[in-house]
Amino acid sequence: MKKLILVTSPPACGKTFISKKLAKALNNCVYLDKDTLIVLSKQIFKVAGEEYNRSSDFFQREIRDYEYYAILDLAFEALEYNDAVLVNAPFTEEIRDDEYLDNLRAKLADKGASLFVVWVHTDIEVCHQRMIKRASDRDAWKLANWDEYVATQNFEKPSNIPELFVFNNSSEEDYKKSLDEAVKAIRS
Repeated sequence: MKKLILVTSPPACGKTFISKKLAKALNNCVYLDKDTLIVLSKQIFKVAGEEYNRSSDFFQREIRDYEYYAILDLAFEALEYNDAVLVNAPFTEEIRDDEYLDNLRAKLADKGASLFVVWVHTDIEVCHQRMIKRASDRDAWKLANWDEYVATQNFEKPSNIPELFVFNNSSEEDYKKSLDEAVKAIRS
């Protein structure tokens, strides 16, 4: 059966690293990363005369949801040509919204596909250190306002998703064990 694999978590938990390794381990998997759309988002900020801040009200109101619409449209199109499509994106609000998930499952069922969600669990301080190390401009506000930013994030695994796999990524040992288990779970 076709599967849409969503790799989710708050920023800097290791989604991109995990997603790429998981896509390679699955063989013949379409890999899509919402961060690829950032170049378009930056242009929207520029044209609108807004400061580049992915935590701003402007981003929330004018850009955020459209990035998700675009990446999922690409994913649904890819499911026409491949049995496994992996999307690397936080989905921080969406994965806790039962109505959103039910609608997504219904759309997937129409395509003969099912949903598989990978939640990347990482200790908050590990995320902080990774964000500092990656030194990305998208994280400037988050790092400058760390406590305020962390208060807006939910690092608890979602409890409303039956097809959830928790990928532990706080150590190398956790990562290796979780990678093997995730591949088996997706293939089953």
